[in-house]
Amino acid sequence: MFLGTFTPRLDDKGRIILPSKFRTELADGLVVTRGQERCLYVFSEREFSEMHERIRQAPVNSKQARDYLRVFLSGAHPETPDKQHRITIPATLREYAGLDRELAVIGAGSRAEIWDAGVWQQYLAQQESAFAEIEEEVIPGMF
Repeated sequence: MFLGTFTPRLDDKGRIILPSKFRTELADGLVVTRGQERCLYVFSEREFSEMHERIRQAPVNSKQARDYLRVFLSGAHPETPDKQHRITIPATLREYAGLDRELAVIGAGSRAEIWDAGVWQQYLAQQESAFAEIEEEVIPGMF
């Protein structure tokens, strides 16, 4: 499970060092792809395969499902960390997420997310007050 927030830096070759707490789960390979809110999603190969199977279940005649599938999978990039635990983020994905040198890598349960550090701070500031004010059940059975 991916938990916590980490602040690696993007090097000149578009690589980041994976947070040490994520390395074991991602050591055998991972997939980086477009996420929502202009971040990048990082899945272990196993989790990505399971997600792909769920996506394949969507009806082919659903335009919304086809659109999601195309955007999600066309940006998918498999990676295997090197001996220094680095992965390369392709230029197209760096551009999509607006990544600069300073990053925020957050744990989101079944996946990690990579954000530009400034964008993450803005997002978090906007969401924290809404999080504190939630009065209804957002996730069934949670509270």
